[in-house]
Amino acid sequence: MFVRPIAVILLAAAAACSGSSSEGSPAPAPTPAPAAASTRPTPAPAPTGQDDPRLARGAALHQKYCALCHGPEGRGYAADNAPSLVTSTFLASADDSFFTRSIELGRPGTAMAGYGTDVGGPLGDRDIADLVHWYRSHGPGLRPLPPVAGGDAARGAQLYAAACQTCHGDQANRGTAPHLANPTFLALASPEYIRYAIASGRPGTPMEAFAGKLTDAQIDDLVAFVRSWAKPPPAPPTPPPTSAAAAPKGEAVVLNPKGKPPTFTLRDDRFVPAAEVAKALKDKRRMIIIDARAPSDWLRERIPGALSIPYYEPAGLSRIPPDDGTWVLAYCACPHHASGVIVDELRKRGYKHTAVIDEGILFWKKQGYPVEGDPSAAPDPHAGHDHSGHGH
Repeated sequence: MFVRPIAVILLAAAAACSGSSSEGSPAPAPTPAPAAASTRPTPAPAPTGQDDPRLARGAALHQKYCALCHGPEGRGYAADNAPSLVTSTFLASADDSFFTRSIELGRPGTAMAGYGTDVGGPLGDRDIADLVHWYRSHGPGLRPLPPVAGGDAARGAQLYAAACQTCHGDQANRGTAPHLANPTFLALASPEYIRYAIASGRPGTPMEAFAGKLTDAQIDDLVAFVRSWAKPPPAPPTPPPTSAAAAPKGEAVVLNPKGKPPTFTLRDDRFVPAAEVAKALKDKRRMIIIDARAPSDWLRERIPGALSIPYYEPAGLSRIPPDDGTWVLAYCACPHHASGVIVDELRKRGYKHTAVIDEGILFWKKQGYPVEGDPSAAPDPHAGHDHSGHGH
């Protein structure tokens, strides 16, 4: 096999990543090479008839829980650069275990919360199965994936820095594309899945296909480097409350009820700087803070005293006392979308002193501001689970 000089490869790969195709119209994925034999079965495509109640149910679940970030059709990039869930190459390579566990466990440390009831989220097994069923109705069934022949992580590191890091970030920093260093992602994604994604890309998204731009050996080197970031699984999770909705209701609604009101300077009449909120907490000022994420994230880590009222349950705002001038703040991790839903609903109800905590909890934590919760509630991607499909 003729291998081009590494300098030429790096320049070509970097050009591909920087947008050699127009945005939204990346180079079409080439037809993958014939796959080696695989023992993984290829299920029949999901039915698409309108008489399938599971499709209707999956669509409704997507609109309630997922469309905020992944878009109304699942094509992604509606918030926080959430990826497409209906791209043909993703549906061809993401098996049900990867799909299901990704929804259940989320991606701790990102805006993707765990939505399974086992970690404190709202979705049971049947819910998640119907969601996956709806996503699969958008494209091809699974195909056998070409094997990974092994690779050199050191060579892969050079390629990654040139072709991937700008979009996918590194171990310490996220980019605008899925964070490949996320431990839960690496625990769920097989080497074959990662290789296929690099080679075939994600048509209709900024992720181009690198087959033809890199040799097979170089793609294997990239896989080896990404896999070198894998970490041991986190400690077993602390069992969540019997009902996720019951978890947050024991704490006080108003923080520091006898404190003075804070003085906030809002950006665009909507966003309050995290530094001002941190100072108001330290000074014991009177306010209400709402965590707009799924309860699984609230259980694991939250701003001290924050209430859990998820963006998809606006009825939970009935817990907020009638407007008496108390500041009501909301935050999420996306970093403004879920919290923005809560603030918009509060303003519709007549609350005058409301704001989104700017940049969300990931920024808050990065600044070293206080958090509370149970870090051991991080889900274990290797823990067994009975996906019987009966739901909860």
